[in-house]
Amino acid sequence: MLETALSIEPVWPDTTDWEALALRAASAALERTTHGEWLTLPVGIEISIRLTTDDEVQTLNAQYRQKDKPTNVLSFPMVQPDLLDGIANTDDGEVLLGDIALARGVCEREAAEKGISVEDHATHLIVHGTLHLLGYDHLEDGEADAMEAIEIDALAALGLSDPYLIRED
Repeated sequence: MLETALSIEPVWPDTTDWEALALRAASAALERTTHGEWLTLPVGIEISIRLTTDDEVQTLNAQYRQKDKPTNVLSFPMVQPDLLDGIANTDDGEVLLGDIALARGVCEREAAEKGISVEDHATHLIVHGTLHLLGYDHLEDGEADAMEAIEIDALAALGLSDPYLIRED
């Protein structure tokens, strides 16, 4: 069973059900990986998601990645990729998979550039961040292609278009 623990800074609009959006996005990502069965297990798999400011994400990015600038999404896995397969056998029935942080200003600017809503872009970023928590990466071409394919499939299941298509306006 997947749970999302969400914290939201007031810069994010309160007109959206961010809790439901976050759970749908993370579930869609998880379901399309080799760990999809976790959604049906009695083990509590938790992802902490923070919708925050560009300044906070910039601070985290500088501290943990030595990049002193805001970015759209950061993921902080709590389980090493080689230990993910044994996660269903946890002693206490609960696992914190990791943390995801989204920067409001960056998310808003990127959504405007893509011509989509902030909610749709945040959905993509949560899918993307969840895959990072599961050990997926995009540093090499093969890894990037595999990760993007899962993202595209997850977003399609949520009724969203391929975020990697180049728009011709």
